Amino acid sequence: MPMRLLLLVLLFVALPSQAATGTVETRVLDSQVLAENRVGLNTRRPIKVYLPPGYATSKARYPVIYMLHGLNWNNERMFDAASRTQATFDKAITDGVIKPFIAVAPDYTTQGPGTFFVNSTTAGRFEDFTVNEVVPFIDAHFRTLPQRESRAIMGEHMGAFGAFWYAVHHADVWGTLYALHPVGTGPGLVPMWSRPDWKRVRTAKGFADLAGDPYTPVFVAMSQAFLPNPDRPPFYCDFIVNIDEDPATLNVGNSQLLRSRFFLEKAIAENLAAVKTLRGIKFDWGRYD
Repeated sequence: MPMRLLLLVLLFVALPSQAATGTVETRVLDSQVLAENRVGLNTRRPIKVYLPPGYATSKARYPVIYMLHGLNWNNERMFDAASRTQATFDKAITDGVIKPFIAVAPDYTTQGPGTFFVNSTTAGRFEDFTVNEVVPFIDAHFRTLPQRESRAIMGEHMGAFGAFWYAVHHADVWGTLYALHPVGTGPGLVPMWSRPDWKRVRTAKGFADLAGDPYTPVFVAMSQAFLPNPDRPPFYCDFIVNIDEDPATLNVGNSQLLRSRFFLEKAIAENLAAVKTLRGIKFDWGRYD
């Protein structure tokens, strides 16, 4: 499947609007999987679905591209007028850059900055939600080609992490992967434990108390995903520091555990045989990101 279109979408390239038009629908999935959480998730999940020009009058079946939004974002903004996503898709199909396809953008918002896409015993089983609920829902309600060879998955930043994670662990569901600057590819130059304001975390009653800080809510959401603890309210997770100490000190065991669960290099190595079955893998990662 050509990947040039995906790059254009993520860069929000402005294109002329004289192309034949598709449509964007919003469907709602009442998730049973996400009901199993301790953090107050909304189980009613809107799904944005792009249908290509001619879908309504055609009897054809179409390949599907799944699009995962990142943190502090949502699927509604992925298809608003400012993004020009629909116009880009319409023009690319009309000009023959890519054959007609369906695009699906599920909702991964939470009370915090968003999900890390994996299964968490306290913050929601988003992996099972995507694989066992969203994909069957789309195949049941739209004329898709319901096989891995006709499904691609993509995302940006944390959404790119999710796309990588799902493609690696579920190569039987998706056959093609595109990721723009995927998170989770390494520890970075700045120690992870030094980013958040742990004093604010220690006194916070919820994510509202962490507002205005670009790092702290993200690291709490990461902890909920990879270090869940049902006996530790209000965030129901452990942390990579000894949070009750002032100042907080590094918790080596928790830090190593989070890294082992989070970094994509381990997931790829453990699923290498499945990764090799993917029809295509492409990712962009800036040298100084």
